[in-house]
Amino acid sequence: MTDRNVVNLPKALDELSDQWSPKILARVNDQYVKVAKIQNEFVWHKHDNEDELFYIIKGSLQMQYQDKTLTLNEGDMHVVPKGVMHNPVAEEECWIMLVEPVATAHTGDVVTDRTRSLEEQLG
Repeated sequence: MTDRNVVNLPKALDELSDQWSPKILARVNDQYVKVAKIQNEFVWHKHDNEDELFYIIKGSLQMQYQDKTLTLNEGDMHVVPKGVMHNPVAEEECWIMLVEPVATAHTGDVVTDRTRSLEEQLG
């Protein structure tokens, strides 16, 4: 991440090619603002100490919880509460913005081949 005052969101998303690999665009106090392109099922996980905000830029996703599934469409925003098991699923490619504390692990309490370190997300 470089010191910038202006980030062009469409350009940042155009530069993303890997699915489920968030890119950190900015830091606001102790929160990172990230973008990602996602498709298919992610992984069931939770973040014990951090809430996670999802904003749907393009497309739609299903946020699966153990007791319900929410449909999030373009323009929708949703906060996944800390400590709650969840699994994002997008049938078609979906572009999202995430806002989460800098300490948030990408795949929460689970490590998979999709887990990305902060260094990878900053790259």
